Amino acid sequence: MTEAIMYPGVKLGGGVTLEDFVIIGHAPMGEETGSRETIIGDRALIRSHTIIYMGNSIGDDFQTGHGTLIREDNTIGNSVSIGSHSVIEHHVVIEDNVRIHSQAFVPEFSVLKRGCWIGPNAVLTNAKVPLSPNVKETLEGPVIPAGAVVAGNPADKLKDISELEL
Repeated sequence: MTEAIMYPGVKLGGGVTLEDFVIIGHAPMGEETGSRETIIGDRALIRSHTIIYMGNSIGDDFQTGHGTLIREDNTIGNSVSIGSHSVIEHHVVIEDNVRIHSQAFVPEFSVLKRGCWIGPNAVLTNAKVPLSPNVKETLEGPVIPAGAVVAGNPADKLKDISELEL
């Protein structure tokens, strides 16, 4: 059986489950391992092959699918689920009760408000003009409203979940 790798500076809450091949507290390029804390709250379930970089603050009842990548310096609330093979870039805020399905991409500087739902294979963007010479200086992550659903609809057609016929 293989074990998870936890770098210095990782603080796990009670009842956390780490499956095989998980890496927590990985330092981003150019930074010293363990130079910032990585905090994961109580009752988290981190499934196999998930990588969580250092500098993240993650609340209680968090879970990932297999092969999830979470870059550095994110703030993730309570009862958040991030599906298999999803990528969360750096400096993202994810509020409580957010569900991100499998193979989603959330770029840096995004804000996902309480209770929103990001569907499978959803790709959010933070570059209005991706090939412009100053693209890195003008990145602005999307703000997904509370209770919104992103699933096959363009971002300008977000709907509150209460408006959907279920």
